[in-house]
Amino acid sequence: MSEKVLIIDDEMHIVELLRFNLETSGYKTIYSYDGFDGFIKAKEEKPDLILLDWMLPNISGIEVLKKIRQDADLKKIPVIMLTAKNMEDDKVEGLEIGADDYITKPFSIKELLARITSVMRRYGMNTGRESEELTAGNLKLNLTKHEVKINDKKVDLTLKEFELLKLLLKNRGKVLSRNFLLDEIWGYEYYGETRTVDVHIRYLRKKLEEAGADEKYIETIRGVGYKID
Repeated sequence: MSEKVLIIDDEMHIVELLRFNLETSGYKTIYSYDGFDGFIKAKEEKPDLILLDWMLPNISGIEVLKKIRQDADLKKIPVIMLTAKNMEDDKVEGLEIGADDYITKPFSIKELLARITSVMRRYGMNTGRESEELTAGNLKLNLTKHEVKINDKKVDLTLKEFELLKLLLKNRGKVLSRNFLLDEIWGYEYYGETRTVDVHIRYLRKKLEEAGADEKYIETIRGVGYKID
């Protein structure tokens, strides 16, 4: 059964980025752009974890955290604070009130997912991803071991190549644009060229072919992006 994550953040693009990556990683998501509404959703949905922004309209994330920790039904739910604040005193305040972890914007999606997994493990939750594997023909991508094999032979990929392949496999049949891939893999704070994606795709293809892939998995959709059928 997939864990449910409640996202409380007033920045729409961050909510969408988090929802996509969490759902791609196997989580269920619910969200709110407001602290009061987020607290109500927490009461109704009983999520397994809450991602809570510090700076919210009407009521701050710290006040929402206080309400969560004072509520008999919610006080044991792990909370990770998301914030642009990076002063040590702010972090200490959040942790003292009851935050389980703290990550400063802009953040790496990979780091955030690792922190979520770590927090859930501390609470004794089984994330259900120990044996998760994506396959296509003679290619296997193991999410837990973070490795790719072709005919059971390990393929040595860089982090970005692995993330590209994972994203394409998880969205099989869908065309993913270069801009989308750039945002998802390099992060919304990255201001690079889409040619970066093309270069990494070229190296990824070469490594898969050299390892003995039984077909050309990654298809180029001219003028748009890439997909795996």
